Amino acid sequence: MATIHRFMFLRHLRAEPNMHVLHYRKGKLLRSGRGLAFWYLPLSSSLAEVPTCDLEQPFLFHARSSDFQEVTAQGAIAYRVADAELLAQRVNFSLDLSTGAYLETPLEDLAQLFTKQAQQLAWGYLASTPIKQLLAEGVEEVRERVRVGLTDDPDLALMGLQVVAVNVTQVAPTAELEKALQAPTREKIQQSADEATFARRALAVEKERAIAENELQNRIELAKRQELLIEQEGANRIRETKEAAEAARLQAEGDAANVRLTAGADADRIRLIEEAKFGSERERLGLYRDLPANVLWSLAAQELAGNLTHIDHLNLSPEALGPLLQNLLAAGTKRLGDGASA
Repeated sequence: MATIHRFMFLRHLRAEPNMHVLHYRKGKLLRSGRGLAFWYLPLSSSLAEVPTCDLEQPFLFHARSSDFQEVTAQGAIAYRVADAELLAQRVNFSLDLSTGAYLETPLEDLAQLFTKQAQQLAWGYLASTPIKQLLAEGVEEVRERVRVGLTDDPDLALMGLQVVAVNVTQVAPTAELEKALQAPTREKIQQSADEATFARRALAVEKERAIAENELQNRIELAKRQELLIEQEGANRIRETKEAAEAARLQAEGDAANVRLTAGADADRIRLIEEAKFGSERERLGLYRDLPANVLWSLAAQELAGNLTHIDHLNLSPEALGPLLQNLLAAGTKRLGDGASA
């Protein structure tokens, strides 16, 4: 939109570079060009501003296929103004001399024009084609028909318009029909997914079975090794027991041999001692055998007196022991006298 400044009774207009301005005075074209800036008198002037940049007009319309199914075509048309002066003669691009705004809606009029043209060009193809074919190749076919039809349209050329490009984003059925058409494909995809799931589960089961077999094999191998270990431990214990018994037997035999040796040595020592004692006693008795009776009684009394400390009672017959007692008392008195003097 042009920018207009007011200076008393004069006006100044400044346009953008992509806007073509037409300045008329008294019905005659005074100035024409893009991006102009000039002074003018509002009472004797009229202005028009035509965009020269590429414009895009989206479209959306409904149609019915040959098998009576509703479809929707959606896209956009890009166009430009090839001849601004010629278009300004066919469409009103007049500006308000005070604000610079359009007095009417020229761009909306052009949008309706292109939409109607595109709908008319695509309508024949959509109405004569079944729905499945439309969904398969409708986008490209509709785009090509609309592009060729608008490019070759003589009315647009007479208006100074030029089609730059045509884009069709979709040719789609209603939501219910789309779901119905997608159902077989969805079922196939679901079947493929189920088959993949089943295959994955089967593979998982197979792997689990292999793992279980490996675990069972490992347990069997461990059980065998444990059995061998138990057997080896039992054999080791038996061998240890035998060795301990053999060591105990050898120890017992050694101890018994030592005892026998010790006993033999003790027996020999005792025998030697006893033989020596017996020999000495025999010799002593041999000496006593030839002594007279009174001497023997004297020796016995002397031995008895040497071993007695005191006598409480003594009963002897005078006939048998008179002489002996006298000798004994004499010997005892002598022994006591020797002990006192000592």
